[in-house]
Amino acid sequence: MIALSDFLILSAILFSLSIAGIFINRKNIIILLMCVELMLLAVNINFIAFSHFLGDTVGQVFVFFILTVAAAEAAIGLAILIVVFRNRRTIDVEELNTLNG
Repeated sequence: MIALSDFLILSAILFSLSIAGIFINRKNIIILLMCVELMLLAVNINFIAFSHFLGDTVGQVFVFFILTVAAAEAAIGLAILIVVFRNRRTIDVEELNTLNG
């Protein structure tokens, strides 16, 4: 049987990879959005693991709400990214740091 610590280690590894992805690659917006999604998935693994081992379904219900918010965030983020790319012809974060009206 898989122990709770195995799930927590996996979640910590995924969360650490997403933090490293944000700090290492600050130029591409798509990779930044993917790292944020990976963070949310790492947190979801924690919720599901604790929910399973405690015998409570509240954590699993909360995961559905997080996945809904993550899907909406991804859809809106990609839509904004497409609009920015059409206007500026780049998705480089360093070139998008100024907001011109």
